[in-house]
Amino acid sequence: MSTDRTASAAGFTLLEVVVAVAIAGLALIGLFHAGSIGLFSVDTAARAEEALQRAQSHLAAIGRDAALVQGDSSGDDGGGYRWRLRVEPVAARQTPAPDGTLETTTLYSVEVAISWRSQGHERAVVLRTLRVAAGGAGG
Repeated sequence: MSTDRTASAAGFTLLEVVVAVAIAGLALIGLFHAGSIGLFSVDTAARAEEALQRAQSHLAAIGRDAALVQGDSSGDDGGGYRWRLRVEPVAARQTPAPDGTLETTTLYSVEVAISWRSQGHERAVVLRTLRVAAGGAGG
């Protein structure tokens, strides 16, 4: 039995090197794809958080800075965001006021939606609440 090795038995064959490079390339593609999905997810989460803050700001202004008026309104909120506000009365109650007149108190359903485009898709955050507004004197 001979212990001498030939030169061809000492290294890798060309086929083994090509297979190893192909496997490494597929692994790199998979890592790049996973990384890019992670970056897109972080961007989507950041945009959704900003939209949520904008929606909360709009809800806080309703009834304080802006009157509760039935109907729909919308507009541009800047930064690629759009807002939509829907106010609908849910119930009303008349109660006697101290001066003998009837005062109407109305419960409103308030919905604020903030939408934006992200990676070719329309995305939105919607917040809903109920607000009470005391109206004027009734009949």
